[in-house]
Amino acid sequence: MAADTPSTEVASDNGVGCDEFRRFADFMPLMMWRADDDGARVHHNESWLAFTGRSAEAEIGEGWRRGLHPDDFDVHAALVSNAMAERRPFTAEFRLRRHDGSYRWLLDTGKPLVDGEVFQGYIGTCFDITDRKHAEEHSEQVLVEKEALLAEVYHRVRNNLQVMVSLIGLYGRAAPPPCRGSFEALGQRVRAIALVQQHLHEAPHIASIDLRDYLHRLASGLGQLRRAGRIGVTVGGVGTSLVEPRTANALGMIVAEIVSECLDTTAESVACGITITIDAVAGGPVRLSIFSTTGHAAPPGKVEVPNLGPRLIAAYAAQAEIAVRGLGTDGDPLELQLPEVLVRPPE
Repeated sequence: MAADTPSTEVASDNGVGCDEFRRFADFMPLMMWRADDDGARVHHNESWLAFTGRSAEAEIGEGWRRGLHPDDFDVHAALVSNAMAERRPFTAEFRLRRHDGSYRWLLDTGKPLVDGEVFQGYIGTCFDITDRKHAEEHSEQVLVEKEALLAEVYHRVRNNLQVMVSLIGLYGRAAPPPCRGSFEALGQRVRAIALVQQHLHEAPHIASIDLRDYLHRLASGLGQLRRAGRIGVTVGGVGTSLVEPRTANALGMIVAEIVSECLDTTAESVACGITITIDAVAGGPVRLSIFSTTGHAAPPGKVEVPNLGPRLIAAYAAQAEIAVRGLGTDGDPLELQLPEVLVRPPE
């Protein structure tokens, strides 16, 4: 990747000469090289030669390229050629064969040498970044394994939830009429849990979930889960944040509970509205405000079910260390503050 930094001024013949530069470069404890105005290497310092184990004569011109990893040869050549054509600085990462035969990752930085207005070639330095590259590869592998594990967990959870919904339906149909409302409410909550798990799994990065995108998708699904067309969930506010699955799961269940409470306390013909407002200003805590726009008085003739909403919301919030207050009504919105250690702004 090219870097936009100034050219390097070199001294005139009255200043530091070529011999002085080479003595200086050989004294430096990092790999250094110099190229002429055609891009051919004219010098490699002692640190470079100690790394490659080859002679200075073998490295001159294009000879040093024999040590490049075959997979990096063409990419590096094109990058350097483009930089030289514009006489601009460049940085590149490539693998170079070490004296023991192993390939090591190097970070190469080259800068144009200019004497007055005369272009005289390039000077560059190389750092061994192999350990950093291995750490990055390990992190990527760990993330892939974590994604695979979470996907397997989701698959198992989904299957178990489907079995639970079926069992609850069977027991509900066999239960006395006064108890059927409770079974129906329980079944709806289990379906909501399944929907939350589905949207967690469908997130682009299951280990680090974009809060706004996740709530938008989940809210749309919850709006169709019960009383399709008679409930709307909107997500507004400022900003977003990346949260881990535990936090996203708790927030999903809290939103699902607000939806359930709204539906349980209104007639089938009444439209419900849920509003979620995100406050995620960069550098500050992430807060959410959630409320429904319907009353909480049970309609005439509606079967009473236990009002578990506040206790369930408190339990979900406690599991994810989310600070919570309020009832989720228009007059007393549910206020949530996410723990700062679990959130970060998107890159």
